[in-house]
Amino acid sequence: MLNDNRIRVITGSYGTGKTEFSVNYALKMAAAGNKTALVDLDVINLYFRSREKQQELEAAGVRVISSSIKGRGADLPAVSAEAAAPLQDTSWQVVLDVGGDAMGARVLSRYRTYLQPGEYDMFFVVNANRPETATLDGALEQLEAIQRVSQIPVTALVNNTHLVKETTLEDVIRGQALCRQLSEATGLPLRYTSLLETLVPQLKTTEILDGIIFPLSLMMRETWMS
Repeated sequence: MLNDNRIRVITGSYGTGKTEFSVNYALKMAAAGNKTALVDLDVINLYFRSREKQQELEAAGVRVISSSIKGRGADLPAVSAEAAAPLQDTSWQVVLDVGGDAMGARVLSRYRTYLQPGEYDMFFVVNANRPETATLDGALEQLEAIQRVSQIPVTALVNNTHLVKETTLEDVIRGQALCRQLSEATGLPLRYTSLLETLVPQLKTTEILDGIIFPLSLMMRETWMS
């Protein structure tokens, strides 16, 4: 698992669970003994950003880089110049958590120099329960817009179809059907299928999920949230 290129870029539409996937990915990398940095490039959305879990992430050995504005509760749309450091230093394994849709992906263009073919993976996260990516046409439109604005090609897909705590295995399988269509239309492989850790025991040998199974814990949702 996680045998990807050194730099992983996580993109997709709003509400697909990009940040949840990014945080879980970084934690798994650190748990495996890797020198890991999670760069929060979301300068669009004010909620559910990986920087909100900085304390837990850093306690687990993940370096978190986000806004260059520190202290006094300031929350400005800025990214620290530190973001380039782990991209340049090949001793780091890097996860870039990008803002949603093409607008959020715009910030990626400033890092094109570090995202050379064969040196990065850019994952397009799909949640078939989101209206923007509930159909093949919608998912294609989102993917192409992100590529066009960021000027960086997507390299693989992630099926992250969910309804937060209400997610069922049937949701994941339905998302897989959409990802198969998207894979056929684009030629992109489905790299990961994520599902809640609580759903893993429900998997049977007769139920085949594409890609690498990615058990996921809910880090970005507080216990009182659905």
